[in-house]
Amino acid sequence: YYLVMTDDGTGTKIDVALAAGNCKTLGSDLLAMVTDDAVCTGAEVIAVSNTIDIAKVDPKIIGDLMEGLSKACTAQKIVIPAGEIAEVPGAVHSATWSATAIGIVAKNRVIDTKHISPGDTVIALKENGARSNGFSLIRKILSEKFGKIWWKTLRPTPDTPTRTWGDEVLSPSVVYHAAILELIGRYGEKRKINVKGIAHITGGGIPSKFRRVLKRSGHGAVLDHLFTPPEWLTEISAMGKVTTEECYRTWCMGNGMLIVVDAEDAKETISILKKSHVEAQECGTTTEDPAIVVHGYDGSVMHFRAS
Repeated sequence: YYLVMTDDGTGTKIDVALAAGNCKTLGSDLLAMVTDDAVCTGAEVIAVSNTIDIAKVDPKIIGDLMEGLSKACTAQKIVIPAGEIAEVPGAVHSATWSATAIGIVAKNRVIDTKHISPGDTVIALKENGARSNGFSLIRKILSEKFGKIWWKTLRPTPDTPTRTWGDEVLSPSVVYHAAILELIGRYGEKRKINVKGIAHITGGGIPSKFRRVLKRSGHGAVLDHLFTPPEWLTEISAMGKVTTEECYRTWCMGNGMLIVVDAEDAKETISILKKSHVEAQECGTTTEDPAIVVHGYDGSVMHFRAS
């Protein structure tokens, strides 16, 4: 067996949560950042540790953060054996929250991306938020548009007339870890699907994270049926005059994970994911040409060449 470890944090999303007084869903964001990186190797995460660095300890804030993380870990069958809370007013102005995930994978079960071939099917897993990436840009654009307390500005929907911009940007991340394990098997379980590659779409977006998966095989992909990003995110990009290409380099744009499978396994893969309450769809095909071609939500076509 191999031991797999990943580290990450919620970035400046926690600044929005603290300002808006809504920290209860941030645990899903933290867990997603580390477990969904680890599962890309084929690993099952068994434990997560975390560290909160905060200017001043507030028991309610700590309670809300840990309650959210505990719920998220329980759903993923992960334990929290340890953690640390540090009051460091001289080091941070509000707070940072990071985690380390520990997983295991059998040596013969590591996902080896060299087996990706032209004609394989790429499947996108839906994400309704921005996960924990690109929040410095989000905060900048919204503060310039609505002022310093932009998170209180209403963005009503037909179902929720009192919904705010803070509510939108704090949409919790989908944690894909358990759903992926339904495909590749937990410890002692048989593999249901031959998954050839998994990309967790975080910082750098599809051009960066999917490129890592395709690099070893030397192939590319045409992604012409991706999920559309949430409306609130495209509104933000319009406010900040962010180009479509930069959007796909900054955010996941509605596609939190991409997985590569044999074409004949695509329908079964989507069915298994659906049973795990993860919405997925075929979004493209791998190609001999190493370029990643992305058909954007606005009809644009972008070619991201291998560097």
